Amino acid sequence: MKSGATRTLAPVVLLSGIAVLAWYLHGQPGGRDLSFSLLAGAAFGIVLQRGRFCFLCNFRDFVEKRDPRGLLAIVVALAAGVAFYHAVMMAWVPVPQPGRLPPNAHIGPVGPVLAFAALAFGIGMAISGSCLSAHLYRLGEGSPSSPFALIGAGIGFFIGFLTWNPLFTLAIYASPAIWLPHRLGYTGTLLVSLALIAVIGLLLLRFSGNPEPAAPSRYDLRGTAGKLFVDRWPPVTTGLLVAIISAIAYLRVAPLGVTAELGSIVRTAGSASGLLPDTLHGLDLLRGCATVVKQTLLSANGVFVLGLVIASFAAALAGGQFQPRRPTNRDVGKGLAGGILMGWGAMTGLGCTVGVLLSGIHAGAVSGWVFLIFCALGAWIGMTVSRRLGKAAPAA
Repeated sequence: MKSGATRTLAPVVLLSGIAVLAWYLHGQPGGRDLSFSLLAGAAFGIVLQRGRFCFLCNFRDFVEKRDPRGLLAIVVALAAGVAFYHAVMMAWVPVPQPGRLPPNAHIGPVGPVLAFAALAFGIGMAISGSCLSAHLYRLGEGSPSSPFALIGAGIGFFIGFLTWNPLFTLAIYASPAIWLPHRLGYTGTLLVSLALIAVIGLLLLRFSGNPEPAAPSRYDLRGTAGKLFVDRWPPVTTGLLVAIISAIAYLRVAPLGVTAELGSIVRTAGSASGLLPDTLHGLDLLRGCATVVKQTLLSANGVFVLGLVIASFAAALAGGQFQPRRPTNRDVGKGLAGGILMGWGAMTGLGCTVGVLLSGIHAGAVSGWVFLIFCALGAWIGMTVSRRLGKAAPAA
């Protein structure tokens, strides 16, 4: 009875607290964007947790089990998001003239540095067990490795700031930010993007196995509650909700991203301590999950992440999926090592699987597709090596 009350009341209290904080922020000077970002982060956190929307976990399920459900959710999110984004961009920039980009869209430089950053990020995902956005929602599930993955990501961001100037001078400065509507127009970009996404979806279905059958539907109150709070949400539902949140967030505040706040905290601390270069060449002029030296306590991305973590915790509690355990040395090591690679990759690539891959492809940025290809390659390499090392390890 006590456990059932906790699963019911605690989520209500947590989500009510988010609503009250959003109401308070809305009434403050300049607080409308903060209020919206908090609520958008909460919605995103619930969808991530209930839909198991993790790029690495879904990729691993397909590679190891031929279960396409998670990747199909990503496919739906990409396809619907491309359509929704184009509706917004066509209103803001009716004619995609060369030299003009849609406001704030994550359209990053395309070159060898981006490819290597995405590769490192993918390997880091495989080592740590999740992408950065999933580590944030897995905090709410009590994951033993996620706190160390996020600490490692902070270290990786610091290393990324130290290597930024040499990489910028070597290659990034000459890497163009390619926006497909400049070359194909809006209609061409929409058709090509949807065609590529459709090919990915068809390949997933072609090479998929037979996922575990869903439990028989129950149409009473308990069955409905189970589908909403316990069972994994269907791929189409999850993907559509992610796309809707992505498009509305872009329309109201900024494209989705989860690394800007972490990077800004690291940059602020590193700059204040004199450990980072005084100037990071060209960084503040590029599109992506921008990091800044923080001047205020609250930021739009910061409250977005706060809402994501709290709401995913509430969703995990409601579903009985908050299952914390003490971390082992292996949890700590994998979290830190994978997090460092992801942090360096996210800083150098100007975002992660959400900020570059998802938001970038939605916007028609070639950088999003490059990140998708090399991140998937890195994840496959990391999983393959980890599997072989696991088989070769002597029994304890």
